[in-house]
Amino acid sequence: MHANRFLFLFSTVLIVFVLAGAPGASARRFPWGSHSDSKKDSSSVDATRAPSATPAAEPADVDKNQYIIGPEDVIAINVWKENDMSRTLPVRPDGKFSLPLVGEIQARGLTPAQLQAQLEDKLKAYFAHPQVTVMVMEVKSQRFNIVGEVLRPGSYDLAKPMTVLDAIALAGGFQEFAKSNKTYVLRKSSEGSTTRIPFRYKDVVNGRDLASNVSLHPGDTIIVP
Repeated sequence: MHANRFLFLFSTVLIVFVLAGAPGASARRFPWGSHSDSKKDSSSVDATRAPSATPAAEPADVDKNQYIIGPEDVIAINVWKENDMSRTLPVRPDGKFSLPLVGEIQARGLTPAQLQAQLEDKLKAYFAHPQVTVMVMEVKSQRFNIVGEVLRPGSYDLAKPMTVLDAIALAGGFQEFAKSNKTYVLRKSSEGSTTRIPFRYKDVVNGRDLASNVSLHPGDTIIVP
């Protein structure tokens, strides 16, 4: 009796041993898998996954019928169905840029809509019914500065109409000990002279001196003592 039981146990152990050492046994996978196998499979899938595409640059938030293009602004020109003519480029300090076929174009002083119409007119000599889109990608020619006791002093884009109060809000507001009623704007004229424009914050917000909340000009500097 004991001999039969021993023989049965010995046979079982031998079968398990043979199966474990059989070729390909280490590579055999059971339907339910294992934690290490699933982790390995997941990493191999991640390694072959295609990288996500870099998002395209967004145009600046400007009114194409009102914004005036200036030197160093970055503009995107798209000519429909003419990829060789489409490009993104900066306006040179002289206010011009170059484009194949049409040569140098004066962009300074024009709105995007006006520049678009001008390019379409010039390209009619080369293409039938050219369709051009002009977008301002970066505003660099029209900026204002705000310095002193505000949370985020610095230089800011003046892409759309903005008042002194708007600018202070954009800069995060006044710091604790700012002399808000002694704020002023320094503005340079085309002749080179500088004008000081007072801004009395408390009077403005209380509706007593709304005229001092002037619209900013490119190059203005707001001083908050």
